[in-house]
Amino acid sequence: MDKGNLPKHIAIIMDGNRRWAREKNIDYRLGHKEGAKTLEKIVRHAQKIGIKYVTVYAFSTENWKRSEEEVSSLMLLLKNYLDTYSKKADTENTRINVIGDISVLSTGLQKSINKAIERTKENDGIIFNIALNYGSRDEIVHAIKNIANGVKEGKIEVSDIDENMITENLYTKGIPDPDLVIRTSGEIRLSNFLLWQVAYSEFLFLDKYWPDFSEKDLEESIKIYQKRNRKFGAK
Repeated sequence: MDKGNLPKHIAIIMDGNRRWAREKNIDYRLGHKEGAKTLEKIVRHAQKIGIKYVTVYAFSTENWKRSEEEVSSLMLLLKNYLDTYSKKADTENTRINVIGDISVLSTGLQKSINKAIERTKENDGIIFNIALNYGSRDEIVHAIKNIANGVKEGKIEVSDIDENMITENLYTKGIPDPDLVIRTSGEIRLSNFLLWQVAYSEFLFLDKYWPDFSEKDLEESIKIYQKRNRKFGAK
């Protein structure tokens, strides 16, 4: 890898946990647990390489459509993950951040989220963003409503509304747009993930389930990114 040309921000759609478990003829919950283990080692390795931001799609606004049993299992896994991992993250200088609408989550999970954020807020290493109950269209609607309220209250002029104002009202305020988006499992779509923010991101779709994604895969993904010529609309 060219350490002088690293992506500052990598976003990951962690797809394939259930299919990984199904192909091994094991309970889907074990797939999600293995996915959580993979996530921990990838964030750790990203920091070792020198990546400043990693954002992962943990639970979307559409995932509520899954069975009640699976949703409950995922919520419990997320809570346990945050409670356990936040302690490790703190010792590894990792700062945890959560993007999405957490207001509809259980009180217990909200407490775990807030504790993880509070515990790691002074860390100045990698910033680990977890997209939880996140949907990009929902995020954009939320931003538009905030701006509309500002106009209604006379705090904002319509002529003041621009791309920067919208960006400042997104859940990702203060976070640079992703340079590289990785999706595992062979699916080739964004699934309502960071639609505004990835306007000029590089995309990489891998035919590998998330639990099998390794540190080497991360490095190879970065090498592919480094071979691309980012023009941002210029000739």
